[in-house]
Amino acid sequence: MDPIQTTAPMQNDCETESSSIWSWWPSWRPTSMSLLKTTESKILTCIQNDLWARFVTLPNQDRIWTLTVTNKAVRKPVEQAPKTPLVMVHGFGGGVGLWIRNLDTLSRSRPVYAFDLLGFGRSSRPSFPSDAAKAEEQFVDSIEQWRQSVGLENMILLGHSLGGYLATSYAIQYPSRVSHLILVDPWGYPERPQTQTQSQEGQSQETEVVKRRPLPHWVKAIAAVVSLFNPLAVIRAAGPWGPGLVNRFRPDFKRKFEDMFDDDTMTQYIYHCNAQTPSGEVGFRAMSESLGWAKRPMLQRVHLLPPSIPLTMLYGAQSWVDSSSGDRVVQVRSQAHTKVLLINEASHHVYADQPEEFNRVVKNICNSVN
Repeated sequence: MDPIQTTAPMQNDCETESSSIWSWWPSWRPTSMSLLKTTESKILTCIQNDLWARFVTLPNQDRIWTLTVTNKAVRKPVEQAPKTPLVMVHGFGGGVGLWIRNLDTLSRSRPVYAFDLLGFGRSSRPSFPSDAAKAEEQFVDSIEQWRQSVGLENMILLGHSLGGYLATSYAIQYPSRVSHLILVDPWGYPERPQTQTQSQEGQSQETEVVKRRPLPHWVKAIAAVVSLFNPLAVIRAAGPWGPGLVNRFRPDFKRKFEDMFDDDTMTQYIYHCNAQTPSGEVGFRAMSESLGWAKRPMLQRVHLLPPSIPLTMLYGAQSWVDSSSGDRVVQVRSQAHTKVLLINEASHHVYADQPEEFNRVVKNICNSVN
């Protein structure tokens, strides 16, 4: 594997936190950008293909932490057109390290790009507006500026959870740049249902039945504070107990990667990603309502996605995300190429629960492009 390269001097890799109510608690929170970098570097050493890791600077000087993974061992004929790159966008509270089970396999025949969303992971953490539409626009603008800065003409765009919501919004605004849209357990599609109304006699009656798996404890924990605080405030407020809190609420992350790491590497990564100065989560809070519903549901806008863009939606069969939204999208895009696939024995993090099947499906989709 090539050494990890950076476009900025090493001392610039560790961004200092902006002034906030959390900045005077450095000893209270056992985290820093340097610790996040160290933990992520341990994860990235598992990549066997050629890796280029660096910050991509946007016109407004925000920096997006970016991985490019390629397989230089494969020599293609000069006359053969280069394969359309795959761009992977993580979900809420995630980062590029979570794709560690997928990057090598998916990059065997085409370049794969993964980046930390603005306000998450090692990317810059600017302020976000409190208006839902403006917060969404800031995310989407950063993706387009990143594309321009990297120099991609078009891409196969894959987004997980929040990343799927933003990828859809991006494809609606910049359809000529997206060759195929892949949504993995996308957040923010369904409209929040009105489950009960009060009759004049004061008796409650069901007006709509919504099939949705019970929310995991960690989702409920976030939802409990999201209306009052930033979603990840509890991790920062826990101070030295924060890493243990992540282990308690997200033991599944350790299990998903236990054959790769026999310690707390992945839960430490999640902790360090989310114990930093709040930024992207502020944007998410602006865009969401309680229990994870979007203020601006994507089902209300998915018809704006041009029929020329093929769309594939992948859901975990055991996920708490309701896959019936995918069926609704198929109906809305009846004249367009739209598929919904369920991955058996997978929950919300499909790519880590069933990586072999996930990689197979995504490779087939990419091969359908070129």
